[in-house]
Amino acid sequence: MEEFRHSYSRLCKESGAEPQETVLQQLQGLPRGRLDLATQSLTMDTCRALGELLQKEALLTELILSDCMLSEEGATLLLQGLCANTVVRFLDLKGNNLRAAGAEALGKLLRQNKSIQSLTLEWNNIGAWEDAFATFCRALAGNGALRQLDLRNNQISHKGAEELALALTRNASLQQLDLRWNDIGLLGGRALVNCLPRNKTLWRLELAGNNVPGDILRAVEQAMDHNRDRQTTFRENQARTHVLSKEVQHLQEEKSKQFLDLMETIEKQRKEMARSSRASAIRVGQLQEALNERHSIINALKAKLQMAEAALALSEQKAQGLGELLATAEQEQRSLAQRQAKEHRLEQQEAAERESKLLRDLSAANEKTLLLRNQVDELERKVGSQQEQLFLARQELTNTAAELKTRAIQAEEHLELEKKRSRQNLGDLERLRAKEVEHLTRRLEESERAMQERVQRLEASRLSLEEELSRVKAAALSERGQAEEELIKAKNQVRLEEQQRLAHLEEKLRLLAQARDEAQSACLQQRQTVAEAQAQAGQLGLQVEGLRRRLQELQQELSNKDQEKVAEVTRVRVELQEQNGHLQAELTAQEALREKVAALERQLKVITGDHREALLDRESENASLREKLRLKEAEIARIREEEAQRASFLQNAVLAYVQGSPLRAMSPQK
Repeated sequence: MEEFRHSYSRLCKESGAEPQETVLQQLQGLPRGRLDLATQSLTMDTCRALGELLQKEALLTELILSDCMLSEEGATLLLQGLCANTVVRFLDLKGNNLRAAGAEALGKLLRQNKSIQSLTLEWNNIGAWEDAFATFCRALAGNGALRQLDLRNNQISHKGAEELALALTRNASLQQLDLRWNDIGLLGGRALVNCLPRNKTLWRLELAGNNVPGDILRAVEQAMDHNRDRQTTFRENQARTHVLSKEVQHLQEEKSKQFLDLMETIEKQRKEMARSSRASAIRVGQLQEALNERHSIINALKAKLQMAEAALALSEQKAQGLGELLATAEQEQRSLAQRQAKEHRLEQQEAAERESKLLRDLSAANEKTLLLRNQVDELERKVGSQQEQLFLARQELTNTAAELKTRAIQAEEHLELEKKRSRQNLGDLERLRAKEVEHLTRRLEESERAMQERVQRLEASRLSLEEELSRVKAAALSERGQAEEELIKAKNQVRLEEQQRLAHLEEKLRLLAQARDEAQSACLQQRQTVAEAQAQAGQLGLQVEGLRRRLQELQQELSNKDQEKVAEVTRVRVELQEQNGHLQAELTAQEALREKVAALERQLKVITGDHREALLDRESENASLREKLRLKEAEIARIREEEAQRASFLQNAVLAYVQGSPLRAMSPQK
């Protein structure tokens, strides 16, 4: 109010007038929102300043100007300022002797102002001028904000009452009207009674002191009672509608909360499914890497096996070459025996002469034969030792294979045990299994390297034996040359010596055949070794097959997890269906609420059956309520459709995610 006081002083000084001290005193210390200038004589300048201030004032809600002896011009200025005001709710102009100009200014106020709800005009003279009062009544007919109007002691005649009755037929906001102590009379009372059936809002009308008959007063009282009942019913309907709207809003909030909770649950499940799919993909990648390592090991063993087979083929070719050499030597010996048989007949005559020499040569040949036999025995011992080494190597290979088998069995058992614990510590199992496989791979590679070294040593010993055999063959060839020279020189040797020599040569051939057989047996042993290596490779293939089966089992587990995910999706779908069921239940509850509203409407129709004209106006309000309900139902249906679309979109997204996941792509073909 201090700011209002300063503004009032400033405006008065600007207009060249001094502010009224009494007004300044009243403005000082007034309660906030209420301006009380009752019994203050307001000048023209004060009214002009107050009118200008009231145009922009946004704090005053009550303005009391009773008994202020306002002039026509001052009242007009004040009321012009109030025309633009939007906050004043209560206006008191009691006892200001307002006349025609005041009535016209009040009519303009009622046409332009939309905030004043209570207007007190007691002890004025606005009814004395019929034309000005008619203007006031026409403005009242178009006003939609005024609730209470006090027109006591305003000299209103029956014509003014008729104008007022005409205004009441079109006014839809006025609830209380006080017309006591006027001059309405019988005609004015009848006009007011006739207008009341068309007015549904006025529930208090005071007509005392107007020379109105008692039957008219009773008719007015009945009409007021009827309007009061209608207002009570209307307020109850409004309260029920408000309660129903609150319930609908509460249901919508609960439904939105449930939908948000459901979306959070689905988001958590989707994140968990993504984590499990990533973990499964990592585990499958590790198993694929282990399988690739096993494949590389098998390929290396196959390459080594091919190398061993090539070496075996070379040894077979060498043995075949030795056999061909032995066949050529036998053929040469047969041709030599034929030539010797032919020459024997020619040399029989000289045999006697060289018998002594041949005996000496025979003793020397026997010595050389003994030396050769010793060399052959030594070679046989070496071959026996090599055979023993080969037997030991083969035994070691069998032991290594058995050890590998036992280790593989132990590894399988370990894998089985780890499989039982895989659900709890799958990562540890994978690392331990990788370490075990790497350890077994290193052991297998070490055993393979040892086998290769032993095979190389055996190959070197075989080469040394071949060299010894070639040296023996060279020695035999040299001896055969010497024997041929001796045979050429000793053509006269006796047949017995020739037979002995032939027997000696046959024995040598037999020894060479034995050496060939031994070489063939060594080749067979090497073939057996290669066969054992192939068997070992087969065992490794079986191990790889077991690992493949293990991978298939893991893929089966992944497919089972996929099925579990599908089951989870179906569960989410069931939950969505349950939510839809809840929504259906809510809709049924809303239907029940609508039925209750319909029942209330029917009850309202039964109560107001005798007043059909009044119900025609209220049907528009009921239609607006139905429109609001229809809009709310449309909004609920739209929310339901949005939830259904979101649920279907979520279901499609989950299905697309499950179908497009790498786990589905890596699952075994059925």
